[in-house]
Amino acid sequence: MTVQSAQTEQAMMDDKTAAADVLALAAAPTFAVMALLTAVLGGGQTDMICSPAHASGLGGMVPMYLLMSAFHLAPWLRLTVRRRSRGRGT
Repeated sequence: MTVQSAQTEQAMMDDKTAAADVLALAAAPTFAVMALLTAVLGGGQTDMICSPAHASGLGGMVPMYLLMSAFHLAPWLRLTVRRRSRGRGT
């Protein structure tokens, strides 16, 4: 493998990593917006399917979207920690 092909391969891997990072950061806000829209506009048929008879306050689409948003916060937390550590000069 030549140096140029190794650099090209590394650049492609960096592009794939950057795309994955963007997708990871997009998940939490997307689910939060979905929860907000579902709460404001109502869940309709899907809310009835996910929570039969609304027996629990934890049933339905809004809590599901909020939980999914919380579970996808890890990339944001890593980004915050990384930026704070750069700001301190360490």
